Amino acid sequence: MPILSPTKITGTVRYLGINPDRAAGLQSQPREQVTVTYDGFEGEAHGGLTRASCSRVMLQYPKGTEIRNVRQLTILSEEELAQIGAAMDLPEAVQPEWTGANLVLSGIPQLTMLPPGARLIFGNGTSLAVDMENGPCKFVGEVIEALYPGKGRHFPKFAQGKRGVTAFVERPGAIALGDTCTLHIPPQRIYEPALAAATP
Repeated sequence: MPILSPTKITGTVRYLGINPDRAAGLQSQPREQVTVTYDGFEGEAHGGLTRASCSRVMLQYPKGTEIRNVRQLTILSEEELAQIGAAMDLPEAVQPEWTGANLVLSGIPQLTMLPPGARLIFGNGTSLAVDMENGPCKFVGEVIEALYPGKGRHFPKFAQGKRGVTAFVERPGAIALGDTCTLHIPPQRIYEPALAAATP
């Protein structure tokens, strides 16, 4: 019995980017198309089947622990980037490069709220699996601050719930600008025991 359900929601690729050297900076470099492997987007510094744990999972693993890499990619929404820019009173939308984005889609409502386990499946069979929401960070704010002094510090506040999701490759292939994907989602439930038992 299938557990993932196709929806009528589709997204269109508006931006593709690669960061070949994270140590050199956050920003990604635009591409017209990318080769997608089990390691992620070819040439992306965040790629690989495993990675060292970071502050995002500090409550689960000591920093530097080798873990499976389920954040090979960052996926953002064109609409949400525009909303952040407007909220920050910028003269333009937040640009994908500033965030280090790998993939920006239009047409998927509330993309940042996609449930873990959702799939984005392209016409050629390439499939990306959503891991979880990507939280805002100060580093994007620093990029914006260099362009618009006095504005960058507001990024974490206004990007809350709009920073996109992290994802990993489930089926390799290729993605190009203008390609479309279909959203597939798992059953939607709230795990109520965690609401009372979660550690603050």
